Amino acid sequence: MSTPLSPKTVSIIGTGNMGGAMAANLLARGWAVQVCDIDPVKVADLEEKWASALAVPAQAAINSVAFIVCVVDAAQTDAVLFGPDGLARMLQPGHTVMLCPTISPQDVEAFAGRLAALGVHTVDAPMSGGPARARDGSMSLMVACAPAVYEQQADLLQALSGKVFRISDRPGDGARTKLVNNLLAGINLVGAAEVLALAGRLGLDPGRTLDVIEQSSGQSWIGSDRMRRAIAGDYAPRAHLTLLEKDTRLAVEAARAAGFEGPLGARASDVFSQAHRAGLAALDDAAIFKYLADR
Repeated sequence: MSTPLSPKTVSIIGTGNMGGAMAANLLARGWAVQVCDIDPVKVADLEEKWASALAVPAQAAINSVAFIVCVVDAAQTDAVLFGPDGLARMLQPGHTVMLCPTISPQDVEAFAGRLAALGVHTVDAPMSGGPARARDGSMSLMVACAPAVYEQQADLLQALSGKVFRISDRPGDGARTKLVNNLLAGINLVGAAEVLALAGRLGLDPGRTLDVIEQSSGQSWIGSDRMRRAIAGDYAPRAHLTLLEKDTRLAVEAARAAGFEGPLGARASDVFSQAHRAGLAALDDAAIFKYLADR
């Protein structure tokens, strides 16, 4: 099912956990949404909510307010933008591309430069908050773009996010902010998993221990969110372990490029890599608890 395109048309390329939730949010708010994904099931689900399906990114409507790229990594972003059926085939001067993946600042800058050569604006806008918050519009966006572009996209940004953080005018700074945030998320998650695995080894009840932590100085949002699921044995992927593995690796690489070497980031990143090699890549990142508890 589809509806006619309206002046408030948005094209979203990549409708996984986050992109699909963003599309559903915009559809519920009355936006016309075009969607494209390599998984036809995800596209079909959004068609039932009145989205229009695209076979390839290059079929996106020329009157789209913005073209949102919500894929996994830089390689996929490059394919979506500049591949044989990529958006670059139909983009025109004055169009805006919003980059939402967590990728390196250097990749964001490179994509923005190539788009600028076409006269196309870039909004560097990595996300945080998870699919549930993306679905209800309460997720966070870390936005870096030119002031005029920010004003032009204000309605869309407010529809997508109840927490829009205006980082700077320079694409790449959103990515830098997201990597700093996600490195801390990874450190906190590994720490929470470690201490609850320790609690079990000490003969304590992990659930009761987490009750105490949540009301004490050790509390963290990601620790509570993930460890409640882990204690229940629920590792169904909301955010795959490989995503924080990628994000923490990118953050450590960015730190080293800046001449900074902290004591915790690289170690936390190594734990995600070890859990991946241990066969947990397809699970939720809460499986860090399983990896540490089973050691």
